[in-house]
Amino acid sequence: MNTTTLSESSPATVLNASAPDLTRHPPRSPRVRLGGYAILPRSLDKGRATLAGRSGEYHFACALDQQFLQFVGISAEDLRAQLAAGKSDGEILEWVRVHATRPRSAAEIDAWVREQERRAPADGDSRAYFDGLRAQIAPRRDDIASWFDLLDVDDHVSFGGKS
Repeated sequence: MNTTTLSESSPATVLNASAPDLTRHPPRSPRVRLGGYAILPRSLDKGRATLAGRSGEYHFACALDQQFLQFVGISAEDLRAQLAAGKSDGEILEWVRVHATRPRSAAEIDAWVREQERRAPADGDSRAYFDGLRAQIAPRRDDIASWFDLLDVDDHVSFGGKS
C-alpha cells in the first residue's frame, strides 16, 4: 500500500530531500558541464541548497552565477522558481534552452566555456582579492591562475583538503 501523502511528494519536499548540503561538501566544480554549459551545475547546487536552507558559505546568484545567467539571458529569480518547482538538472537544461533570451549555438557555448575556464581578475581590486585568497588557502601554489582554479582549491581546502 502506498502511504505517501500529497505533502510528502510536493516539489518542496522532493527539493529538500535531493538538495545538496553545502555545509558538508562543496557544490560541483565550475568546470562541470550541463548541456555544454560550465557554471550551470554549480549554480543549480547552490540554488537548491539555498532553497533547502543548507547553503553554508555559498551564495546563489553570485558574480560567477551571473556570468552564466547573462550569457543565456535568464534571471536568477526565474531560475530559482524552476528550482523551487523541484525540476531535475535535465528539466532545468531544457527550460534554459526554451527560455533563454540569448539562445546560443554549441560553438558559442564552447567558446564561452573556454573563456570562462581562463578568466582571471581583470582589475586591481579583483586581483587583490584573488591574490589574498590564494595566499590564504594555497600560499605555495603559483599555478592558480583563473577563477575556476581558485574556486576548486578553495572548495577542496574548505572541506579539509590540503592545498
